[in-house]
Amino acid sequence: MDDLLERLREHLPADAVISAPDITASYAHDMASFCAAGSPAVVVLPRTVEEVQHVMRTATALRVPVVPQGARTGLSGAANASDGCIVLSLVKMDRILEINPVDRVAVVEPGVVNAVLSRAVHEHGLYYPPDPSSWEMCTIGGNIGTASGGLCCVKYGVTAEYVLGLEVVLADGRLMSTGRRTAKGVAGYDLTRLFVGSEGSLGIVVKAVLALRPSPPPQLALAAEFGSAAAACDAVVRIMERGHAPSLLELMDRTTIQAVNRMANMGLPDTTEALLLAAFDSTDPAADLAAVGALCTAAGATQAVPAEDVAESELLLQARRLSLTALETIKSATMIDDVCVPRSKLAAMLEGTSAIAAKYELTIGVCAHAGDGNTHPVVCFDAADEDESRRARESFDEIMALGLELGGTITGEHGVGVLKKEWLARELGPVGIEMQRAVKHAFDPLGLLNPGKLF
Repeated sequence: MDDLLERLREHLPADAVISAPDITASYAHDMASFCAAGSPAVVVLPRTVEEVQHVMRTATALRVPVVPQGARTGLSGAANASDGCIVLSLVKMDRILEINPVDRVAVVEPGVVNAVLSRAVHEHGLYYPPDPSSWEMCTIGGNIGTASGGLCCVKYGVTAEYVLGLEVVLADGRLMSTGRRTAKGVAGYDLTRLFVGSEGSLGIVVKAVLALRPSPPPQLALAAEFGSAAAACDAVVRIMERGHAPSLLELMDRTTIQAVNRMANMGLPDTTEALLLAAFDSTDPAADLAAVGALCTAAGATQAVPAEDVAESELLLQARRLSLTALETIKSATMIDDVCVPRSKLAAMLEGTSAIAAKYELTIGVCAHAGDGNTHPVVCFDAADEDESRRARESFDEIMALGLELGGTITGEHGVGVLKKEWLARELGPVGIEMQRAVKHAFDPLGLLNPGKLF
């Protein structure tokens, strides 16, 4: 321990190396439940690429594991510390290095907060689409690590589609560049895409070249009420089948609606069984909303009401953004699942989740990025009740099994981390896991980077 601290401090500022146990303990875990976390030996907060390289060279020399972290808003335990590790927090590397309106790229450090980047590029008439629900807190590095999604994915896609190039510090301290900043490029293997979603297990991202789009017009939203989740899912199928391109298509079940109302007095219709929110940022959003409203009515909506203006639209979207926070008020703890299924199987996913909730006598609220089939069943339970905690974990596993049975995946945007390690093996199969481990070994032969995650 003394040798580790001494070596780290040789090339790091004094305030960048934290060893006080009461402080290092606060960096031990992210926001996931049921995920083991160890006690870090030290927390390091570098500000430069050279400082990150020094940390990795020191870790390699002393064979000390390194756990990279962003804002720790993750929901899978991917940022959880291991015993005796170096926690490498990148939040101090928070500079926007370049915004180029001609090339339509931004070059940023990993600690830049998503919302800060979004607002900065907006001033140049540009748009960075990925917008996780935690966008006011989460960092670009963390978004890259877990391949984050968000509300806009139905039209604009996920983080992976906006990462053009990276600078990465490898496990031994070498600096590698991947990708490009050009509009096109197919030179060699796509190592950039490999790092996106790797959860810090292959290298430390220290710079990212991100693709930008022109700012779209302000979006207008519509809220449609349904007497059943199945009817709301039918509306989703109709909307996508007819070729509409909403900028947002979100679903909240009755449990979620009621939780949001209790927490924020949003005035949502808490007597309805499902609420579908659709939005368009097209040149004529009113016409698009009218067409979608008609499809919702045909699918059984009791009401389909478009917002009168942008302010009212934003209020509706704020209700959706509050969903996870509101569900956390139901019980002392939550487990937030992240199962993505084909859109055509969305109704079966929600119906199956409801049956699982009844089977285990638990409250499970569901909010979903319905337009891309990404559901977030939230299991609410009393952490102090041993039996209820057991049932919560078992219900969580059944939800993942249901997703795979329906042709889906165990995670659409939250990542694997600690929480879903066993399920990753089931989804990929033995050959898939063998090849993934081979890739890991090629980049990190000593197994120092974020050990115990993914596999």
